Amino acid sequence: MPILTFLDWFLALVGGAMVVYEVFYLIMGLFIKPIVFPPAPQDKRYAILISARNESEVIGQLINSIRKNDYPQDLVDIWLVADNCTDDTAQIATSLGAHVIERHNTVQVGKGFALTYLLNRMEDEKVADKYDAFLVFDADNLLDSHYLTEMNKAFHKGFQILTSYRNSKNLSENWVSAGAALWFIRESRFLNNTRMFLGSSCHVGGTGFLFSREVMKKNGGWKFHLLTEDIEFTLNSIIEGYTIGYCGTAVLYDEQPTSFTQSWRQRVRWSKGFLQVFRYYTIPLLRKMFTDAEFASVDLMLMVCPLTVLWFFREILGVIFICCGIVTWQSQLISLYNWLYGVGWSIAGMMAIAALTAIAERKRIGASNKELLAFVLSFPIYVLSYIPISFQSLFAKSQWKPIVHHKKQGGENE
Repeated sequence: MPILTFLDWFLALVGGAMVVYEVFYLIMGLFIKPIVFPPAPQDKRYAILISARNESEVIGQLINSIRKNDYPQDLVDIWLVADNCTDDTAQIATSLGAHVIERHNTVQVGKGFALTYLLNRMEDEKVADKYDAFLVFDADNLLDSHYLTEMNKAFHKGFQILTSYRNSKNLSENWVSAGAALWFIRESRFLNNTRMFLGSSCHVGGTGFLFSREVMKKNGGWKFHLLTEDIEFTLNSIIEGYTIGYCGTAVLYDEQPTSFTQSWRQRVRWSKGFLQVFRYYTIPLLRKMFTDAEFASVDLMLMVCPLTVLWFFREILGVIFICCGIVTWQSQLISLYNWLYGVGWSIAGMMAIAALTAIAERKRIGASNKELLAFVLSFPIYVLSYIPISFQSLFAKSQWKPIVHHKKQGGENE
């Protein structure tokens, strides 16, 4: 059947490109050290933007870690939007010197809407223009004491948008938190670090990134409201012609879910967000790819391509065609076998990726060798769970739900 043949070839082509892309970045990343930016004047004024919903357990730790940074504190202001809070997050943040804006909106829910509200209020109060750049963090984060100094060095080199190294507060807690932490550490070391070396654009994660006043003005504040607003911001910035830089010497510590149920729910939202981004940004990305021949467009196109969803669509078509007598069930079993064969090799590949990440970043990972071995073996389970998660995302309702944070341990500033 021509349509099935086309889908088979397309999936093989895109899947093969993803494998080549991953192997290339892994090899490059093993030998490339993060760029160390030269010392720069500490004269830029920064606004720290935090969206917090019932984060009284952790917000004090983040603010204290910001205040322990070695960047001049009179040039750093903390702005927090207490988004539909029912606890004392706002009071704690205020007592620690943060500017707090309370927001109550149960219709437009999510971090993207909260950041829009916060920046709009800052514009209304005529304070946004006094900042050279804005940094976005999640309430559960902790910053290395040199974080702002390192980001300032990179900002002085001319990058209008920057992302940083995303470590974990609780990698060693269990296999779920370890799976997420290794995924983000891998992205920092092997993907963004290599992109930076090649002069391509990096991927902004959901936390630990900077954008300049120029970018804020061009976007009219914050206009990104899809479920994965970080990816939406990344793709929009590349389409607008910005090169997103990476500062690997600026380290933040993020908290990962420890419950598989919470992790599943979070990743269903992410997968739904990937589908939203693919829907709205595929054509502009393709246009950018062919008009400017920009590698970043190809790179991020592969990142957002919903390969698993396309495979489900192809297999469902195969079943329909069998029922209609158009194709034989034997031919479709061969297709299924080939896919499962590829999954088998993927398991080995995922273990290799986790092992290389653990070895390359051993000094930055807070876990024993015994724990890391167990987490390397469990890493494929974490990644392969994206298969049913991707399927569920096709039918799941588009919504944002908070994850409860409670960790007291973490990075250097703890």
